[in-house]
Amino acid sequence: MKNIFGLLVLLMLATITSLGQPRQRPNVLFVMSDDHSAAHVGAYGNPDIKTPNLDAFAKEGMLFKRMYVAAPQCVPSRAALMTGRSPVAIQMTRFSAPLSEEYKTWLELLRAQGYYAGVAGRTFHLDGSGNQPPETTAMFDQHNLRTFQRRLDYAKQGNPLLQYREFLDQAKGKPFALQLCFSDPHRPLDANAIPAPHDPNKIKLPAHYPDTPGVRQDFARYYDEIARFDGMFAQVLAELKTRGLSENTLVVFQGDNGASQFRGKGTLYEYGVNVPLLVRWPGQVKAGSVSSELISGEDIAPTFLEACGLKPLKEMTGRSLLKLLQGDATYTARQYIFAERGAHGSGLPTGTSPFDLGRVVVGKRYKLIYNALWQLPYQPVDFAGQPFWKELEQMNKDGKLSALHARLLFSPTRPMFELFDLENDPNEFTNMIDKPEYAALARELKARLQEWMILERDYLPLPIPPAQ
Repeated sequence: MKNIFGLLVLLMLATITSLGQPRQRPNVLFVMSDDHSAAHVGAYGNPDIKTPNLDAFAKEGMLFKRMYVAAPQCVPSRAALMTGRSPVAIQMTRFSAPLSEEYKTWLELLRAQGYYAGVAGRTFHLDGSGNQPPETTAMFDQHNLRTFQRRLDYAKQGNPLLQYREFLDQAKGKPFALQLCFSDPHRPLDANAIPAPHDPNKIKLPAHYPDTPGVRQDFARYYDEIARFDGMFAQVLAELKTRGLSENTLVVFQGDNGASQFRGKGTLYEYGVNVPLLVRWPGQVKAGSVSSELISGEDIAPTFLEACGLKPLKEMTGRSLLKLLQGDATYTARQYIFAERGAHGSGLPTGTSPFDLGRVVVGKRYKLIYNALWQLPYQPVDFAGQPFWKELEQMNKDGKLSALHARLLFSPTRPMFELFDLENDPNEFTNMIDKPEYAALARELKARLQEWMILERDYLPLPIPPAQ
């Protein structure tokens, strides 16, 4: 009896000791491509694009079908990813704005808990645009507005693979948190990005693309740059494995915003805001799992914090995905996500490419876009000067474009509101805003957008005005 009692005591002590030991904190590696829509990864059902490494990675973790960034542009989107808040709330809707120190990022919060934290590779965009007139540069210096060198252990721009290895060397056994930024597939698109390029004549164009040789060649080069990134992503994973870090590293791959393609980057259509999101975390995320839940760019920061044992800041409006990643049925799904479109680049508002104002609310099935500058026509971001676009402009003037493509790309004005059924109309061709049978739905989505805009202290006129 005494022996049995003694054994029970030992088991209880062992259990208490085990419970008292904190779980080993994971490393966090957040890998980001630039201007990359969800449709342009093989694992998302694209048979034409060469992404074998991303596809294999997707099978090792969870693929998210409905990841929406908080803005279809680099700066505001990354600001939301960093802070867990909307670009509107943190005053980051002007492209050239620096992120104020009052808004804490997930990286610096982990740094305060002993993590070696940094950003590397392509510019992370949050210390203000590098292309500034001397007056702006002087003002940044006078007011000490570039802050990331003091907020993080490591903040460099350059070759992402070289800096990645340097960062890991400098971490020196500490848990680490790194945002690793790549330039691909951002424009300009290289002609020889990979040894075996995609054949422009064999790839399938999306339905909203006019079919010309110039369009096909450009789209093939876009695919080539994604394939080049795919090869570099394999090197990132191999480095983790070589250093024995794979098992305890939460690796997340995501596009920062949608493709610089037709109705993509700079727009609130699906190609502008729906991006790939893949998560691998051995022992925590079930391999080969897929989620169709609505995910916001604001959700990334609180997820990283909670995965590392920290509570998200109370002001963060993002929702941690930890329960969803771990298969916990108590995860509370979003019913809606929201995104904004503001200035792009640092130039004057000469058209909707450098300056547009729009908001979007996306639900489980339906989506409503609010074009505040509806009087202005669509202009593409980053390729309005390309020969293939100039050719399309001339074709439109000559009446040689299809009625569909002329309407989508060259209408002199846009609707103030656009309502789409993403289930039956994934290409967003049919605007149902004026159909009487959808009036109640449109009002409900406007109400949800109105609520968000009020709570975020948005500066745009609200979508539901007072009764006349």
